[in-house]
Amino acid sequence: MMKELEMNSHLFGGNAPFVEELYEQYLADPASVAAQWRDYFDKLQQAGGGAVRDVPRAPIEESFVRLARQPRLTAVRDVAAERESSRKQVGVLRLINAYRLMGSRAADLDPLKRMDMAPVPELDLAQYDLSDADMAVQFNCGNLAGPENAPLSDIIGRLRSTYCGNFGVEYMHITNTEQRLWIQDYFESSLSTPSFGAEQKKRMLKQVTAAETMEQYLHRKYVGQKRFSLEGGESFIAAMDTLVQGSGRDGVQEMVIGMAHRGRLNVLVNTLGKLPRDLFSEFEGRPTTDLPSGDVKYHNGFSADIPTPGGPIHLSLAFNPSHLEIVNPVVEGSVRARQQRRGDKAGEQVLPVLVHGDSAFIGLGTNQGTFNLSQTRGYGTGGTVHIVINNQVGFTTSDPRDNRSTLYCTDIAKMVEAPIFHVNGDDPEAVCFAIEASLAFRKRFRKDVVVDIVCFRKHGHNEADDPYVTQPMMYRKIAAHPGVRKKYADRLIAEGVVTAEEADGMIQAYRAALDRGEHVEQTTLTDYKRNFAIDFSKYMGNHWRHPVTTSVAHADLQRLAERFTTVPEGFKLRNTVEKVVGERREMVAGNVGVDWGMAEHLAYATLLTEGYAVRISGEDSGRGTFNHRHAVLHDQNRERWDQGVYIPLQHISDNQSHFLVIDSILNEEAVLAFEYGYASSAPDELVIWEAQFGDFANGAQVVIDQFITSGETKWGRLCGLTMMLPHGYDGMGPEHSSARVERYLQLCAEHNVQVVQPTEASQIFHVLRRQMLRPVRKPLIIIMSKRLLKAKVSTSPIEQFVSGEFRNVIGDAAGLDAKKVKRVLVCAGQVYYDLDNARREREIKDIAIVRIEQLYPFPTEELQAEIAKYPNAREVMWVQEEPRNQGAWHQIRHRLEGVTSPKQTLKYAGRQSSASPAVGYMSKHTAQLKAFLDEAMTL
Repeated sequence: MMKELEMNSHLFGGNAPFVEELYEQYLADPASVAAQWRDYFDKLQQAGGGAVRDVPRAPIEESFVRLARQPRLTAVRDVAAERESSRKQVGVLRLINAYRLMGSRAADLDPLKRMDMAPVPELDLAQYDLSDADMAVQFNCGNLAGPENAPLSDIIGRLRSTYCGNFGVEYMHITNTEQRLWIQDYFESSLSTPSFGAEQKKRMLKQVTAAETMEQYLHRKYVGQKRFSLEGGESFIAAMDTLVQGSGRDGVQEMVIGMAHRGRLNVLVNTLGKLPRDLFSEFEGRPTTDLPSGDVKYHNGFSADIPTPGGPIHLSLAFNPSHLEIVNPVVEGSVRARQQRRGDKAGEQVLPVLVHGDSAFIGLGTNQGTFNLSQTRGYGTGGTVHIVINNQVGFTTSDPRDNRSTLYCTDIAKMVEAPIFHVNGDDPEAVCFAIEASLAFRKRFRKDVVVDIVCFRKHGHNEADDPYVTQPMMYRKIAAHPGVRKKYADRLIAEGVVTAEEADGMIQAYRAALDRGEHVEQTTLTDYKRNFAIDFSKYMGNHWRHPVTTSVAHADLQRLAERFTTVPEGFKLRNTVEKVVGERREMVAGNVGVDWGMAEHLAYATLLTEGYAVRISGEDSGRGTFNHRHAVLHDQNRERWDQGVYIPLQHISDNQSHFLVIDSILNEEAVLAFEYGYASSAPDELVIWEAQFGDFANGAQVVIDQFITSGETKWGRLCGLTMMLPHGYDGMGPEHSSARVERYLQLCAEHNVQVVQPTEASQIFHVLRRQMLRPVRKPLIIIMSKRLLKAKVSTSPIEQFVSGEFRNVIGDAAGLDAKKVKRVLVCAGQVYYDLDNARREREIKDIAIVRIEQLYPFPTEELQAEIAKYPNAREVMWVQEEPRNQGAWHQIRHRLEGVTSPKQTLKYAGRQSSASPAVGYMSKHTAQLKAFLDEAMTL
């Protein structure tokens, strides 16, 4: 081995320390060094007669030193001195690596100079046996961008400029070498120093001037009103301008923005071009839109078309409730739908942008879910640009120890190895430089990237809040701060880019425009027609009873069933699945009843061939939680997912619409919010979210309350999302029984949603088809019985698919003598079959059973007509399997009273009130069931 080294002495010379460092890297990971060096070290294996990593390292390293001190013909040097020199060289390389890893901790990020700047030992020269005496010594720079060799002072200067100025970069947590080296080269080659021209700088000054002037104008004009001021973070508006213009230049045609309150009004006016006069009207209580309830001005969304160097870009600011970050997965879903419509598989044309508050970013769990979705098949959007408006204070909290358990509020982004660019908000150029870097990274790697703008909040949480109560020292600093605009204006005046008169003139011009309720300059395109815009007008103003034909000819059903019950040759199904597929052929032929899974397949197949795409997601959607769906088939002889999976509904015809069924991540909140956003932007797609158990939707209650049930009345946003919620009391315990029917019914008003509880397979076929064919886009909540998915009693003859429709109410089909009926039982869901069995067992002929299949909008006319069939019935009894304080009883009691005659008494039968949704003991479950069935059957 020594001979091999000596033969290649020309490779070393003064570079021996560098080679040692490469050798260290090689020992840890051969793939981490360049190919030519890896080949060289590999040859040492042959020379040593074994694996290099098995050979003692000391002789090799000593030979590196020996070769370094005799490049060709040199005198013998002192080995100890050479080893010292080698150690220092290695120390320099380790120091370079330390700056890459820890430099952000020494960066000048805080405009208030209050941030805890604890010493970073890893950046201390002494840690690497270096000192000031070595500053003039030439060292090899390794792969640091710049010269190959440089004095230590120059190396440190480059490192501090790159990693410790107004810019801090975190990227060493990224395991992908290509991504890590790309970021390293991007910032080290530029020293993290932007090089904007004079006109670009003037534009940035104009942006921060607009941001500050608007806030001050509103502060004086509308004293005491909440607006969640951006003052202290005005560079954010310059960042948004850079983001919009840079995205347009790169070919992005749509941008969907999600953000909470802070700075939202500023973005509406200065980024999206909302007319100030319209904003003023909202401040004065004169809304520009007429909605049933509306929302406060800092929740409202907006859209506009903005000119950029690459052509117009459509901006959409998503409507957002007070739950801050919950809008983030909604935005991602909307973006995915827009990309799907465009065929934009790489995310080149539609860009999601999420703006966060520092405490909310790390504090609200929805961000973990959103990040977790970002690289998955059914939810990826090609990378999101995240911007954190980091006020360094969470609501009224002043101590970071109470805000989070991490060093930075952005540490959550490391879970997906997103690069993080920290930047001082007092430096608009550094902020815009960070935005340019984020766009370049996202364009290259299609991954999330985070820009953390460290700034401050001039006022309290809102303008009525006194921040001195909890942060006295911080706000003394803020009171003494001249403001971002003033500092940047002074800087540009000193550079000779603008004069003081020009800088002041920007303020005066903007104020004058605000006085007129106009913009300083027209930034929006009012006559631009987008190719992929959706026309929602055809869904407006239509009643839920709008007639539509949902039945399908038998021949068409047979043809489609033939396609989705056929698997590729050689594709081995599990025996149980093969049996299901075979039975489906018999069902469509009319030989056996059609079950729920087959009814779903027929609904999807017909819609796909009629031009409607279908998207189903949930934690077990492919097979169905209860093994009823089997929309995804698995080859029993192949392990790889990309080879052993077949989805029959994707192979119905050559010109069918898109079908996607995806098993989602284990997070109800983020996934349901994503699907809401998707459905809101894709009214021509049947979008379904399926809970594993209905009660699990509890984890997404904020989405249900603040978007699904109220989005239309607050914001005018239509959405046809379908939710399937497994429900049914079968003795399976509290969390596996109830879908919390009462919660959905409590939220029903103004025909905002549809709540159905089907009891027959044909009903799911018709309601799914009705959801798309009817020109109405309202959320559909399906309370889905688990037991009935496979029960033979709930199957339907094929004739009900060929000539039927969805029945809001199903009357009694037992052939009773109507005049002899003394009691009418009214129920919903699977309890009907318990009642029917009990009636048959007791041979009762004077009790009728009526099923309500649609609980909202309530089918008053149909139910009244069914009850009227029994003129001698003196009792109408509502029967439910849920406890009395839950289920539908208290939400529809007034409606039941409205359909009973004065001579009839309304009664209740069901489980007694309970703090738990259901019992966990089968014996108690059975006893409760028997008790209320006895009550229902006893006159």
